[in-house]
Amino acid sequence: MRRATSLVCLPILAVVLASCQSRTARSAGPVDAATGVPASSVSPERAAQNPLPGMPPVLDPHDIYSEDRPGLLSPVVRDFVPRIYVPNTESNSVDVIDPSTMKVVDHFKVGRLPQHVTPSWDMKTLWVLNDKGNSLTRIDPKTGRKGQTIPVKDPYNMYYTPDGKYAIVVAEQRERLEFYAAATMKLVNAVWVPCKGVDHMDFSSNGRYLIASCEFGEAVIKFDVERQKLIGRLPVHPAGMPQDVKLSPDGTIFYVADMHADGVHVIDGEALQQIGFIPTGKGAHGLYVSRDSKWLYVSNRGEGSISLIDLATRKVSTKWQLPAPASPDMGGVSTDGKVLWLAGRFNSEVYAINTENGQLLARIPVGHGPHGLCVYPQPGRYSLGHTGVFR
Repeated sequence: MRRATSLVCLPILAVVLASCQSRTARSAGPVDAATGVPASSVSPERAAQNPLPGMPPVLDPHDIYSEDRPGLLSPVVRDFVPRIYVPNTESNSVDVIDPSTMKVVDHFKVGRLPQHVTPSWDMKTLWVLNDKGNSLTRIDPKTGRKGQTIPVKDPYNMYYTPDGKYAIVVAEQRERLEFYAAATMKLVNAVWVPCKGVDHMDFSSNGRYLIASCEFGEAVIKFDVERQKLIGRLPVHPAGMPQDVKLSPDGTIFYVADMHADGVHVIDGEALQQIGFIPTGKGAHGLYVSRDSKWLYVSNRGEGSISLIDLATRKVSTKWQLPAPASPDMGGVSTDGKVLWLAGRFNSEVYAINTENGQLLARIPVGHGPHGLCVYPQPGRYSLGHTGVFR
């Protein structure tokens, strides 16, 4: 076991590397002749090569979400009760919604400032991340019932390494990525990162590295998963407040929502270089891939809308405007892909949105400050955490 203080100092090499990479951030590089969009430095096949040991194999390098199709429920979750779990940050509670009736069917208290509800890598457990309560509360997704609460420091967000070995607690306030043994939730290693407000992340196609957003640092970082070590840091342009991160279906680029830049940065993770920016709307916050891997749903919290980015062209195809007032935040897509569920962060409600036409199906009253709600169960072989990132 490595001591938690072993990697607190930032290596000089990483600083030099990040400085060099930041100078190329504005360069768009070559353009794909077929689509007319800036090309990544890697092909889908190369991005999937040399996988992290122990990670489930990439079945389709051109679509890492191929196992997230409607109805492809793992035997592990097939008998779980369908529910929407809503953490209310200001009420210190969780509301549970039955998606068939679109009504709250349960409510329970948790620790202080619950931020997200996160599925474990093996998909058998849901964790409520009580940020200021310095704890995690277990939910049994088979029954939807609250379980034990365990101590964990500053759990703003939580992800799982693609091999299922570690839970990565994103300690936003302390600027750390903390590695807990997934089986026991015992701390193994803590790494300070030069990423003020380290926030959201996603993993490369081969699971070797992750890209994380720095909410208050106007940047993203690249981090080696196996060595648990910083690779580099990249400022984003236009500068803003980076939020959610999502890998493209072909595994060649990362999308990073930005709440102050009002759009989505396009990042070549392999080269750690920004190759584009897509304006979407005020307060761009959450990113969700459609069940057919054609669309990226972007929740624009500041204007109450959802933009649909065509993942083939990297252009906004349409925008759904919710009836005011609305503040769509974090959430997920229903098992059948027909409903986008989002928390209304400043309106104490949850939105159910028809993915065929953007029609608001329901706005369901919940506690104050609803944030990272979790739709469960969902298709996929394993969970990478957050509110449900499945592959």
